[in-house]
Amino acid sequence: MIRQMIPADLDRICDLETISFKEAWTRDSFEYELSQNPFSHQIVLEEGGLILGYAIFWIMFEQAQLASIAVDPGYRKLGKGWQLLNQAIETAKAEGCELFTLEVRVGNAPARTMYEQRGFTPIHLSKNYYSDGEDALVMGLGI
Repeated sequence: MIRQMIPADLDRICDLETISFKEAWTRDSFEYELSQNPFSHQIVLEEGGLILGYAIFWIMFEQAQLASIAVDPGYRKLGKGWQLLNQAIETAKAEGCELFTLEVRVGNAPARTMYEQRGFTPIHLSKNYYSDGEDALVMGLGI
């Protein structure tokens, strides 16, 4: 089931974030998204009482941007990320968005493949985007 993220989810979300990313968001960042960012939408994928993944995306007028998405490593390659991404896209579309964008590490082949299969195309290469010097590929999808 996909539902809205709530503050009680943050321990699990922070765990998923830490095991999923080299540059993890802090708990404060997630709290800001939940309580202060007026553009932020946060969803979790929960099965059997366990949060398997989450997505945070921003909707700003006719454009949406994926800010973060992660799935528990034990549940990857089972379509969970696809479910979260599709829900984010459908929410953005329902709110009148025409474009959905994201940044992905150039070296993150599994994520790039998922985005390409969903129809995202490269828009721009951001050189040295990440603190370790890796480039980010900006991708977009017309919705």
